[in-house]
Amino acid sequence: QVQLAESGGGLVQPGGSLRLSCAASGITFRVYAMGWYRQAPGKQRELVAQITAGGSTNYEDSVKGRFTISRDNAKNTVYLQMNSLKPEDTAVYLCNAVYTTLRYWGQGTQVTVSS
Repeated sequence: QVQLAESGGGLVQPGGSLRLSCAASGITFRVYAMGWYRQAPGKQRELVAQITAGGSTNYEDSVKGRFTISRDNAKNTVYLQMNSLKPEDTAVYLCNAVYTTLRYWGQGTQVTVSS
C-alpha cells in the first residue's frame, strides 16, 4: 500500500520559516520524481517545487529564492524548506510522487502565514 505522509505544517508569522517533510512508503522511492503542490481556498492546485530522481529541481516563480526542495533516498523522504514566508503562501501543501504513469498524492498539511 502506497502512503505519502506529510508533516511540518502550522501557523507562522510573515517572514518566518517552516520545513515540510513527506515520508513515502510502498514505492521504490529513488526512482520517483517528487513534488510539492499547494492549494489555497478557491484556487487551483499549483506546483510549488519538484525534484527528479536524479536530483534536478524546478520551482514556481513566486517561491524561487525562498523555498528549497530536497530528498533523502535513504529515508524515503522529500523536504520543502520554506523561508521568508508570506501570507500568500497560505495553503494546503500536498506531496506528489510520479513514475511513468504512476502518480500518488498525500493528504496534505496546512500552512498558514499570518500575524
